[in-house]
Amino acid sequence: MAHNGNRLDTVLRPLPSPRSMVWGSRLLATALGRSLPDAQTYGESWEASTHPRHLSQLVGHERNLVELTRDHPVDILGHGTHPDTPFPWLIKWLDCHDWLSVQVHPDSEKVKTLWPGESSKNEAWFVIAARPGSKVWAGLKPGVTAEQLRQSSLDGTVADHLACFEPKPGDCVHLPAGTVHAVGGGVLMAEVQESSDATFRLFDWNRKDAQGNSRELHLEQSLAAIDWSKGPVTPFRADNFPPVAGQSSTLRQLVRCPHFHLDLLAGDSPFQLPEPGRLSVLIQVEGKAELSHQGNTQPVNLGDTLVIPAALRAATWAPQGPGALLVATLPA
Repeated sequence: MAHNGNRLDTVLRPLPSPRSMVWGSRLLATALGRSLPDAQTYGESWEASTHPRHLSQLVGHERNLVELTRDHPVDILGHGTHPDTPFPWLIKWLDCHDWLSVQVHPDSEKVKTLWPGESSKNEAWFVIAARPGSKVWAGLKPGVTAEQLRQSSLDGTVADHLACFEPKPGDCVHLPAGTVHAVGGGVLMAEVQESSDATFRLFDWNRKDAQGNSRELHLEQSLAAIDWSKGPVTPFRADNFPPVAGQSSTLRQLVRCPHFHLDLLAGDSPFQLPEPGRLSVLIQVEGKAELSHQGNTQPVNLGDTLVIPAALRAATWAPQGPGALLVATLPA
């Protein structure tokens, strides 16, 4: 790894942490080539995290991602960030074989009273595979009231009040905090979110575990966390996905919000990534590639997540055939 004195100016590769979930399957192994600890179903892999529930270890570093960010705040986050600013995101892969609970995350104001000590949770999904008949519920239908949602949570008809669409590979879904949402039926996707685990379950599809117990619901907290001004959420599809052979690599905007910018780089030709000046994270969502920087070249396989410190000089992404890369950047 190349370093300039004490400057942290090299690619960081976090070690993934898979998590067993009742709604998961085995796509993290079969589609992404991950080694899973056992034969259970796995719904999540935490790829880059400084959340207390998981501190990402890094290949070739004794210090974890929390410690490196604390010790090199300007190198990792960029100039103009406060020295005590934490690593801002939690990056995941999600294997939504069954239905995730209907849920909502609080914004920066509501989290102070609904979940003290946690952060707000804005997130975005990028779908790379979806079975026919799979669904994304995102946002309330027009005119839905709190009393309707409260009653429908009790009688099992919450989905009737939510906007819904069938996802396709290449769909990007931005879910600001306060948006009611759910997904399932066979969807594999990458997620970029604020570093938070504040989730309130409004409905869990009457699911029971092997002992006949239901998961806890958070009805009143969910209703309090909802942003009632938000209506249906529709996906955004970039015109450069899926990439095809001979397609020149292009960078397309997906999401612009105060917490992250999200772009899609896709094509079949090398592309010099802009010198960030701010933290960015790369997630390989199609094919394989090589990433070259400061005379070093490393492979990037489908599903890999790389943390790019602000101090890193220009890097070149070279797909090995048609490939695609999600690029999350910390806004200035």
